Formats: sequence, structure tokens, C-alpha cells
Amino acid sequence: MAIACAAIALLAVLLAWPVPVVLARARWTTRSPAVALALWQAIALGGGLAMIGSLLGYGLLPTGLGLVEAVPVFAGALFAGPLPAAVGVTQGLALSAAVILGIHLLLNLARTAAVTERQRRRHRELVGLLSSPIPSQPGARMLDHPAPVAYCLPGVRTITVLSQGLIELLADDELEAVLAHERTHLRQQHHLVLLAFKAWNAALPWFPIANRAERSVAELVEMLADDEARRTVSGETLARAIKRVGSAWESPDASGTGYVPDAVAVQRRAERLEPGNRPLSPAARSAVLAGSAALALAPAIFMLGLL
Repeated sequence: MAIACAAIALLAVLLAWPVPVVLARARWTTRSPAVALALWQAIALGGGLAMIGSLLGYGLLPTGLGLVEAVPVFAGALFAGPLPAAVGVTQGLALSAAVILGIHLLLNLARTAAVTERQRRRHRELVGLLSSPIPSQPGARMLDHPAPVAYCLPGVRTITVLSQGLIELLADDELEAVLAHERTHLRQQHHLVLLAFKAWNAALPWFPIANRAERSVAELVEMLADDEARRTVSGETLARAIKRVGSAWESPDASGTGYVPDAVAVQRRAERLEPGNRPLSPAARSAVLAGSAALALAPAIFMLGLL
């Protein structure tokens, strides 16, 4: 058990810093964003489980108790007596840290979900007041604003919002590419993936890798929607739309909004759609997915062993 605990602790350290840093800098992720997104999710899940599991394992190690057996023992000690004799100060601190961290992450996820849903509901109400339906596009509404804007609002009744500036800027095939992109976000529930990483970043604001992970995942989600949109329109058309929208934000009407798109991210999205850019080979994709599964399963199996 001691060796397994040390191994999981090492995994927690690796997933907390060096592995995410390397992945955030990797260039292959733009070639297969779905595979890269699976790896990011495995890092987040595996890292959290490894961190909590290593603390629990270290705290329980001298007692010889499983987690199920230890809960009533330690709960009783909080109110009616001392901790087991084998548990020292460091073990007690490790167990406390594991419980606090687990509760903190879960509560922050619930809070982030509640706040996001409340903001989305208010946003939907404002869109209903300030926009008008687009007869030719069911579920889409037009916002009377010169800045080129397109986004979607998930929910029971999904909404795709397009600005007047966007409709005037793009040709019909480019506009269809943008709509296909936004509908992919809704169909594949990308907001749930973003919510998890947003909660992780909010729970650990002092942890720089959490912010980097959220930004990387947000960019990968956009690329994933681009790939799905290419099933409807050509990659050249979609790339042209991305470039035109990105360039339009440099105009006075758009720049007055205070929003500035990430020019580097826009360029990366457009470049990967050019002919000649191929996804990872089947062998490489299989290797990354197998590694992702291992990163998530190893700490999960360890925690099951603690029971």
C-alpha cells in the first residue's frame, strides 16, 4: 500500500504541473482536438482523484483500516475521543486536507453551475427583448449591432444569436458555416465541458495550470466545432469566415465594444482548416486515448482499493 500511495502521489504531482504544461504547448492538439480534449479531461479527473487519493492513502496507511471502516472511527473521534494511536499529526492533516479539498471542489462545481445557469437565464431574457427571430433559420435570432457576433445559448430551448453586423459581413455560404459551428456546440453539449474547467479554475485561482487548462480547452472546443462544421461546408469557406470575422473586430464599430478576440487563436483555427493539414494517425490517436484512460483509471482504481 505504501508503494501504491507513493506512486499515486507522484502521479498527482505530474498531473498538477509538468504534464499540463507540456500539453498546453503541444502542436499536435490542433490536428486532433477531440483526442486532445479527451486527454485534458483525463488529466483534470485523474489529477483530482490522485491528489485526494494520495492524501487519503497516506492518512489511512498506519491504521490498516479501509475508508469505509475508517469513517465511523474518525467521526466518533471528533466528538467522543482521541484519534487512533497510530495516526500522527501529519496523517491527521492529510486526511483533513483530502476531505476539505474534495468538498471544496464539489461545492465549487455546484456553485459555478448555479451561477452560470442564472447568468444564462438572464442573458436569454435580454436576447428575447433585444433581438428578433430570423425566419429562415429556426431557433436563431438577430441582434441589431454592427459588431460581428455569433454565439449560442444552451438550455431546454436553445438559441443561436447572430448580429446584424455578422449577417452583413458574411456571404451566404460563410454564414451557413458559422451556423453549423454554433449548432455543433449545442448538439455536443460543449458548455458542460467548459463548465467543468471553469469550476476547476474558480476552485483553484492560485493554481496557474487551471487557468491554462481552461483556455486550452476553450480553444479545442472551438476547433472541435469547426471540424463538425466541415461536414456541412468546405474547410476553405469556414476558414474564410473565421478570418473575416476576426479582421472585422479591428473596425471602429466593433472595437468600441471593448472585446478583443485572441488573434493568435483565430489564426490557428483558420490555418488548421487549410488543405494538407491532416489529423493524427490512427495509431497515434489510439495511443493518446489509451494513455488518457490510464490516467483516469489508475487513481480511480486506487481509491476503490482504499474502500
